[in-house]
Amino acid sequence: MMSDTSCNLASLAEYVPSPGNPWNVSKINHLYRRIAFGASKAEVLAALAQNNPSALVDQLIDDAIALNATPPPAWGLWNRDQFEAAETANPNNDIGFYRTQGKNQMINDLIQNKVRERLTLFWSNHFVTEDDTYRSPAYQSQYYNLLQMHALGNFRDFVYDIGISNAMLVYLNGDENIRDRPNENYARELYELFTLGVDNAYTEDDIQETAKALTGYVNTNDIPWGDVLFDPAQFSNDSKTIFGQTGNWTYDDVVNILFQQRSNQVATFICAKLYTYFVSPTCNDAIVAQMVQTFITSGYQIAAVLRQLFKSEHFFNIEAIGAIIKSPCDLNISFFNELGFALPADVDHIDFYRNTVRTLGQDVLNPIDVEGWQGDDDWISPDLLIGRWESIRYIVSRTWSQNQEQFRDFLVGMPIGEQSDGNLLVSTADVDLVVRTILNYFFPRGIGDAITFAEALGAFKIDGIPDNYYEDGTWTLGFPQVPQQFAALLDYIAEIPEFQLK
Repeated sequence: MMSDTSCNLASLAEYVPSPGNPWNVSKINHLYRRIAFGASKAEVLAALAQNNPSALVDQLIDDAIALNATPPPAWGLWNRDQFEAAETANPNNDIGFYRTQGKNQMINDLIQNKVRERLTLFWSNHFVTEDDTYRSPAYQSQYYNLLQMHALGNFRDFVYDIGISNAMLVYLNGDENIRDRPNENYARELYELFTLGVDNAYTEDDIQETAKALTGYVNTNDIPWGDVLFDPAQFSNDSKTIFGQTGNWTYDDVVNILFQQRSNQVATFICAKLYTYFVSPTCNDAIVAQMVQTFITSGYQIAAVLRQLFKSEHFFNIEAIGAIIKSPCDLNISFFNELGFALPADVDHIDFYRNTVRTLGQDVLNPIDVEGWQGDDDWISPDLLIGRWESIRYIVSRTWSQNQEQFRDFLVGMPIGEQSDGNLLVSTADVDLVVRTILNYFFPRGIGDAITFAEALGAFKIDGIPDNYYEDGTWTLGFPQVPQQFAALLDYIAEIPEFQLK
C-alpha cells in the first residue's frame, strides 16, 4: 500500500540517525532506489557501517559530478548520407540498428552509473525529444551526451544548450522558424513544459514574441541530418516585447530575460518537479518553497538542491518511503543491481532490458509525447502488470540456470535491519526471521500484513522439506534446498503490490 505523504510533516533539516530514528536497511534501499537504481548488498552493508547518510549522499553526488560523459560512438557526428552508405555496405546496419545501439548504451549506463544516470533519465523526460520524430541516430547521441553533461549542473546553462541542440530544434520545429514565418512550437514548450508550467506567468503575446527571437536556427548547409546552425538572414530583426522587456531580442536574450524576470517561477516549477519525482507524487508546497530558495541562491545549481533534499529528514521520513510506483526502469534495473547475480553468457541483459522497458511503456530516448511519461498508475495498468511480473521471473530463472549457489550467497551475510541487529548467517535456523528479512529488504516498508507474510512464508517453505526441520534445527541457511527456496520466494514477491513501490 502506498504512503499518504500528506502526513509527512518532517522538515528539510539534515537527517541524523538516532536511537529513535535509526539508520537501517530500509532507509539505505530507499535512498539508492530513488537517487540511483538500487544498491548491491556490499553497498548496503558499507552504508550501514558508515552510519552517516549525509556523507553518503555527498559522496554519491560528488561521484556523479566527477563522472565523464559516455564517449560518443563512431557515428555520433554522421549525417544521413553516411548512415545510408553504412546501410548499403551492410543491410543489417540500418537507422534502427544505430538508434538501438544508442538506447542500449543508455541502459548500460543506467545499470552502471547510479546518480548521474538517474538524473539523465529524469531530464530525458523533462526536456523531451522523441527519436522516432527526429530519427537521426547522431542527433540521439548528441542529445544524450547533453543530458549527461548537464544532469547535475547549472539549470540555466542546461536550458540554453538544449534549446539549440539538433534533436530539440528538429523535434519542436525550431529548424523551420524563420523571420517571415515564425514557428511558435519551441517558444511555447520552453515556457509551458521546460521552465514555467502551463499557463504560468506568460501570455500568448510572450510566446509569439519569443518565437521571433528564436528565429534563424535553420541552416544545415543542405546536409540532411547535419548540424542545424544559425543563419542571420533568417533572423527576425523586429523589436520584441517579452515579459515587459522590449528590444531586438535574440536567443541569448530570451534565456537572460526568462531567468531575470521569472526567477522564482522557474525555480518553483523545477523544484516541484524534482520533489514529485524523487519524494512523492503529492507535492509539499512548503518544502518546495525552501528548495526554491536553495536553487536560486546557488545560481540554479541542480546538485545543490538535490543535496538538500536527499539529506533531509523529510526525504527519510517513513511517509516518503514506498510512496512512488516503480517505473519499468526502476523495477527491472534496481532488481538486477540489488541481486548482483551472474547470468549465462548467452543472455544479453542490456538488450533484454531495453526491449523489456520499452514493452512496459518506457522506451528510453523516446517518451510517449512532448509531455513525457506521466508515470504512477500508468506503469501498472492491467495490460502491463503481467509483463512486469514476468520480467522479474525471467531474470530469476536465468540467473538460477547460471549458478544456483549465488542465491544462498546473497542470503548469507544479508543485513537484518539496523547495524546492531546483525546479519543472517549460514547457521541461522529461524525461518520466520529469514523470510521477514528478505521481505524487509525488497519491500520499501517491509511487510506488516500477517496474511501476506504467511503466504510468503509458505512460498519459501517449498515442498519436500518436513515441517519439523524448521523446528528442530535441521534446517538452516546451509540446508541444500535454500537456493531453491529463495528463488521461489522471489518468484512469489514479483506479484505482491508492495514490490511495485519504492
